[in-house]
Amino acid sequence: MRYSIVPILISLIHSVAVMAQSGVNHYRIETAKPQQTMDYFSASDAWSMQFIGLWPQEKQNRVADWLFSTENDKDGRPKGIGLSLWRFNVGAGSAEQGDDSQIASPWMRAECFLQPDGTYNWQKQQGQRNFLRLAKERGVNKFLAFLNSPPVYYTQNGLATNTGRGGTVNLKPDCYNSFATFMADVVEGVEKHDGIKFNYICPFNEPDGHWNWTGPKQEGCPATNREVARTVRLLSRELSARGLDTQVLVNESSDYRCMYHTHMTGPERGYQIQSFFCPDSTDTYLGNLPNVPRLMLGHSYWTNTPLSELRNIRCQLRDTLNKYQVEFWQTETCIMGNDEEIGGGGGYDFTMKTALYVARIIHHDIVYAGARSWQWWRAIGGDYKDGLLREYSDADGLNGRVEDSKLLWTLGNYSRFIRPGAVRSTITAFDEAGRVLPHGDTDQQGLMCTAYKNIDNRQVIVLINYANEDKTFSWSCDQISVSKWHIYRTSDKANENLLPVGKAKTGSIVHIPARSVITLVSN
Repeated sequence: MRYSIVPILISLIHSVAVMAQSGVNHYRIETAKPQQTMDYFSASDAWSMQFIGLWPQEKQNRVADWLFSTENDKDGRPKGIGLSLWRFNVGAGSAEQGDDSQIASPWMRAECFLQPDGTYNWQKQQGQRNFLRLAKERGVNKFLAFLNSPPVYYTQNGLATNTGRGGTVNLKPDCYNSFATFMADVVEGVEKHDGIKFNYICPFNEPDGHWNWTGPKQEGCPATNREVARTVRLLSRELSARGLDTQVLVNESSDYRCMYHTHMTGPERGYQIQSFFCPDSTDTYLGNLPNVPRLMLGHSYWTNTPLSELRNIRCQLRDTLNKYQVEFWQTETCIMGNDEEIGGGGGYDFTMKTALYVARIIHHDIVYAGARSWQWWRAIGGDYKDGLLREYSDADGLNGRVEDSKLLWTLGNYSRFIRPGAVRSTITAFDEAGRVLPHGDTDQQGLMCTAYKNIDNRQVIVLINYANEDKTFSWSCDQISVSKWHIYRTSDKANENLLPVGKAKTGSIVHIPARSVITLVSN
């Protein structure tokens, strides 16, 4: 479809004139200059859903609505944040081992479908499987299975943790094929018994992370790039032999810097993009496998401070991804000890303090790292900044209550409205004098703006106001047919959780309160 340039220029000239008179920054949304295509927003079921998925049904439904629903309540307010993919933790069997697993908390152990005699019990992981069903009922149709460890029957130390070992894979040398068979069996078994298809599976979670070989806090397994490549090749072959189109993903790196260089590890676990997707890396190259997309998975832990590195690390990552023509998903993060700006990870925070900090990470991962997907760590957590929701469980774990947070609803400013297949648009920013601002869409202490065009042609603009004072802005769009926009706002006010707060016309001046996030959605 062609558009006349004259109305666009008239609109832009008018908007810049208004902006210059009022001291308002202006954003020009350029859909004709597309950036990456967006895939999914997501979170994982670890480790809480194994318990909460067994709570009374009405409580499960409330949680599922918050996470997955794209419907509105009777007052026209969003019931949930509309996650478009759900990440399922395939357990390794530490729960069956109990205290002998050497994982202290039952909440951080996981069941395994595989039995000691080699048969399968498809009644295991029942709570998690219940949430697969609840997600599907609310419109989620993409699922990712990830593993923290091979089943304990295959590990060298008989545990789902790496206790007492070095940094190589905790897998018996003669169990590689068995491990690949197990993963393919899980894909087939869950679809057969629950009607849920795993579109993606990732055999290793943070194989480069030091936590994987320094203590038994949770299930975890290190691996070198060669060990990852060997496993992925076997799994690829097994899935293909069964006629399954599930895609195998790599590598869920614990740190972006390990993806393009080395960071607190050696080259055998670093340079992952080059190792897996440069044909010269013959021992580890995966780019010729039919069910392994040219896609790298990584986690944005430890890379969010200082603010200069928040941008620089992601730019370096994008440069390497572009060089080897590889796409990128950010598949896990939460608040950790080095996130000092908001007090580190300890203690749950229901407020915009953590929510805005995370929104700034989302913005940088999308704009500078080029992330096509953005995924939070745990959907539900305890007294730590690692859950979109906060659980308060009874002593036996069989009941309790769950509370929502501003973090949940702030993620919803993205996940609810930016749907799979949306294309991010280039934004050019102007100051009050009409001058182009380099990186003007990213004031790390003020306004940050991204824009998207969904496959149904709805336009979406997300704005973060990190500042302690109110801001105003105007915008224009090269799609002249877009004139009216609905505005949704999340702030520290009690009722402002994706709250519809009115409408605006293209080119008008919009107010965004201090410490809030708004989303504009076109008609």
